Amino acid sequence: MNLIPIVIEKSARGERSYDIYSRLLKERIIFLTGKIEDHMANLIVSQMIFLESDNSEKDIFLYINSPGGLVTSGMSIYDTMQFIKCD
Repeated sequence: MNLIPIVIEKSARGERSYDIYSRLLKERIIFLTGKIEDHMANLIVSQMIFLESDNSEKDIFLYINSPGGLVTSGMSIYDTMQFIKCD
């Protein structure tokens, strides 16, 4: 059973709850955890492209905790890292 923590953000307009990964993505932080497979690689690549389109001058922070996985999936992540302008 995977539990994903929820973060509550308060502002003048009220409260909003985010899952922790969505909140971290807002801060340009991406987590890659577990075995690297096609589905996960697609999520990571789409997050990097989204952040690059949002602001190509700001850094993206990618944290990796993985035992490995499919080479082709890992290469798609690597290729995207080389393609985008963000550091």
